[in-house]
Amino acid sequence: MANRVKVAGVQMEPKILEKARNLDRCIQFLREAANKGARLIVFPECALTGYCFSSLEEAMPGGEPIPGPSTEALAALCKELEVYAIIGLLERVGEELYNAAAVIGPRGVVGHYRKIHLPYLGVDRFVNPGDRPFRVYATDVGVLGTHICYDCSFPESTRVMALQGGEIIALPTNWPTGRENVPAYIVNARALENRVHFIAVNRVGRERGFEFIGRSKIVDTTGTTLAEASSTAEETIYAEVDLGDARRKRIVIKPGEFELDFFEDRRPRFYESLVEDVEVVSGRKA
Repeated sequence: MANRVKVAGVQMEPKILEKARNLDRCIQFLREAANKGARLIVFPECALTGYCFSSLEEAMPGGEPIPGPSTEALAALCKELEVYAIIGLLERVGEELYNAAAVIGPRGVVGHYRKIHLPYLGVDRFVNPGDRPFRVYATDVGVLGTHICYDCSFPESTRVMALQGGEIIALPTNWPTGRENVPAYIVNARALENRVHFIAVNRVGRERGFEFIGRSKIVDTTGTTLAEASSTAEETIYAEVDLGDARRKRIVIKPGEFELDFFEDRRPRFYESLVEDVEVVSGRKA
């Protein structure tokens, strides 16, 4: 496995209820990014379906199993191009529907994640909460972890994947107007505090009264933005990341006098309240 990997984030505008069209666009973008040397290509949340559904009944026909027709089509292209892709879609399991992200590579679906933290917004008002823990996948392009949109506002999400050895953390997302501070501050903080590379990929365009703000970002382990998209245009951003940087959690600024270790310096026994069922400020149970 190479230490340096070129990654890409495809900021696109999915069309609601037009899954075939959206899949064709994803295939086009995937091929273009691979032809430019990217080996990991990340797409937005619900890239295949759109997001602002008005009911579960409307959203359900857009769901499919994983693996399923769309992920198999993308897997065939990943095999042809020798690349990996992470893409947001709706996963259907019987009469259950999940907001999901699939990790796909040259040998098929590597794994997938179901969104755990659900805002009262769009299709997340109707889908089932994610029922699987955060996890990472060892691949030819690094150890990959993924979560979705609102998940990144909970710092434990990225931290869990970083502790599992994650080197690149992907965030397929649908940030609408009102969430500008997330790409401005939170994305970079998650990368910095965990010493991981972070790829946050948003959509653009307008859907059923919601404007999406773009600003997809690729951030390195120091919290430095390597690439950032505009707020309105469909575009693909690229950066090269050094996986070795994500494996080095110890930072020596002045040997013997100024050293930091982001994992060894943790004090987990003081964090127990993070997982307790306690009253929170809102008055609801955690």
